Amino acid sequence: MEEAARIRVYLDGAAQPLAEYTPPASFSLDTTRLSDGEHTLRIEASDATGRIGARRIPFEVRNGPGITVSGLRAGSKVHGTVEMRLNAFHGEEPFEPRRAESPSPIPVWTWVMCVFIGAWAAWYAAEMWNVPPEFAKTPTYYSASVR
Repeated sequence: MEEAARIRVYLDGAAQPLAEYTPPASFSLDTTRLSDGEHTLRIEASDATGRIGARRIPFEVRNGPGITVSGLRAGSKVHGTVEMRLNAFHGEEPFEPRRAESPSPIPVWTWVMCVFIGAWAAWYAAEMWNVPPEFAKTPTYYSASVR
């Protein structure tokens, strides 16, 4: 006698399936019951002849508050004392600007861009300071107080 096709859903290497269905099927995973972090969903399907196919889907649960860290990045090489700023905030908490922001140093590229814009503005002002004589008496440059 032939077996009916089946789909079994496993979570994190469990021996017993979370759910078992006859295809086609819909499945809902309530991540609020899972701990934050990495998990793996394994789906096994068997056809009427008994052959089994499997698929693994790694995913990460983040139901808890978001965490920001300034002062240390993944893979950093550090020595001595490392100063860090830590923050955690969840979207369902009442909005409190002081806690919602994660202050961190201004990126180097921002400072470079500001210096570049400042240097360009200074060069432009210096170039425009002395009006060419042929334009000195035009309405754009002419000052009524100068005669």
